Amino acid sequence: MATTKLQGVSLHSGASPEFNHAHTTSPDPSHVLIQGPNLGGLFGRTSGNAEGYSYSKANKEKAVVWAEETLYDYLLNPKKYIPGTKMVFAGLKKPEERADLIGKLSAQI
Repeated sequence: MATTKLQGVSLHSGASPEFNHAHTTSPDPSHVLIQGPNLGGLFGRTSGNAEGYSYSKANKEKAVVWAEETLYDYLLNPKKYIPGTKMVFAGLKKPEERADLIGKLSAQI
């Protein structure tokens, strides 16, 4: 089974170990890590509805349709973008780090 994982992969120079170990981009929607949902098929998906992950009420109700633009804004400060989210990642303050991460996710997903 070919699986592309973010786990243990340095996506960009500013990636925190917590982010790298929290998500996978496996094409198998049932592949979920303990800390975060599967990011496979993220773009075009509505927040709070990936199979196999228990989302916060806030994430479900925000109903963000994930695109490069919405993810860019979210990654700046996840808790501000979706108040009440259980996402523990503090965000990426540098625009180039957010753009780099989105580019790498786009290439892998």
